[in-house]
Amino acid sequence: MQVNPQQWIDDGYIILRQVVPPDRLESLRASYEKLVERQHQIWAGELEWDEPIGMDYKAKQPRIVLNSVVDAARAETVEFCLHDNTLGVSRQIMQAPDASPTAMFFMCNPKTHHGPDRWHRDSGGRRQAPLRGLQEDMLANTPASVQWNIPLYDDDVLWIVPGSHRRANTPDEDRQLAEKRRVPLPGGMQVKLNAGDGVVYSNMILHWPSNYSTKLRRVIHLSYRPFGGQVYPYSAYFYWNLRFTRHLSQAARAQFEHFAQLSAEEHGHVEAFFRAVLARDEAAFRAELAVLHPGEAARIVCVVLLSRLATKIYELRTPEIASLPLNARAKAVGDQPTSLYLAEDIAGRFSTEEVELLRQRFAPLESSLDSDVEMPADFGVDEFVTSWGQHK
Repeated sequence: MQVNPQQWIDDGYIILRQVVPPDRLESLRASYEKLVERQHQIWAGELEWDEPIGMDYKAKQPRIVLNSVVDAARAETVEFCLHDNTLGVSRQIMQAPDASPTAMFFMCNPKTHHGPDRWHRDSGGRRQAPLRGLQEDMLANTPASVQWNIPLYDDDVLWIVPGSHRRANTPDEDRQLAEKRRVPLPGGMQVKLNAGDGVVYSNMILHWPSNYSTKLRRVIHLSYRPFGGQVYPYSAYFYWNLRFTRHLSQAARAQFEHFAQLSAEEHGHVEAFFRAVLARDEAAFRAELAVLHPGEAARIVCVVLLSRLATKIYELRTPEIASLPLNARAKAVGDQPTSLYLAEDIAGRFSTEEVELLRQRFAPLESSLDSDVEMPADFGVDEFVTSWGQHK
């Protein structure tokens, strides 16, 4: 399946027909339904978790984490995430030599009617980088993430505002969202998908889950990140670990092992980046920054993302947080239990003194970030390097 990456960059989404090949639709429906049954048994306490870090349940939007409930008999549910129509299309859009699933979810209808949710974006803010920075990075380089909805039955719950992934909210949008956040926005478009169709979209786009009702809903919900592209992803972690791959075919297992190896190599470069900052070694810092973010434009966005990671690892090393159970640690630093491993892996590579010094090194940059939307106008990579002289 071939797509035009520029269409995605221009509009923020592409609707694709028959992402699930018609001859596989019934088989996938049956396999996914078995996982739904298993998940409900787990939620009811009738079965134990095989992979407990995978749980993600919300009453209004039951969401199954596929890698936490998959078994050998239903391996096709996960292996479909490696299909040319999903992984292959994602790689094309992100214009990267490699790409990996970061999250593999399955969204279902709730047992009781909850109605519409709120319009929102899934990116930007205090734990990533200001929205406009992420958008400018995408426009100057290549996409850092793609997200999918692939329904197994006809679905029209999702609404989007085409093109809003390229800009901040307009004053009119902000006014309406402050007063009525659960009704259609001007310019909004209902995404109407037939069973097996898919929409691949930017999670920076304004979107709206318009109706969480009891109507049967079964939607494969995926996200992917690039490896070897022009940007450092703002979602650089996986919601999975390799334990679940024992249920997969040898070929699929090898693919996930490859993704894990790419991630491990990236973690090594993140560590080297932080050590260059600690040593105030400008040459090494710029070399590692170029590895993590090959695109020359908007590199300060990568620095901001790693600054936010430095803040998180500092928090994780504080005694009051370090002593908490996994779920509580994740909540304390604004993360998910399934994705906390990235910060904890990096945190474990540095001493308490080094983590404190890292926080000091990034403090001037953090002080300049006074908006969840706009990047600072006068603080770039050069200014960050200069700011090292403010601390011993």
